[in-house]
Amino acid sequence: DTLVKGETVTLLGEHAMNYVRTRYGLEDSSNANRMNRQREYIKALYNKFVGRMENDEEFIVNASLQLADYIVSDRSVNQLQDIARKFAEYDSGEIVTIEGENVVGEDFMEFYPDNDSIRKAVIEVFYEPKK
Repeated sequence: DTLVKGETVTLLGEHAMNYVRTRYGLEDSSNANRMNRQREYIKALYNKFVGRMENDEEFIVNASLQLADYIVSDRSVNQLQDIARKFAEYDSGEIVTIEGENVVGEDFMEFYPDNDSIRKAVIEVFYEPKK
């Protein structure tokens, strides 16, 4: 199976793992493109999750039952539903990215961050104006 640029696909299992993890053997083997694919995937996953929550009131209950053999939690199904609803209402904003330069090193790809971009990201994420 191959991915065709511009086509919409649903990635499951190994295909999803390959999409978000692979970087070697691609046109640009830097970590930047892999991180872009990870951002793209997590946004689509979040939107799919929220859509399912909005259209199916029993989604969390059914998902909890299907995942019961794979998760351990001290929360009841009702508590998990409440957490999922809060999660679906949360506005996560954009994922902050630090600009920089990808360089082929001796053994690996190396990333050299731009200092101004680091400052901007720190201020954007952590700074709150004093009241």
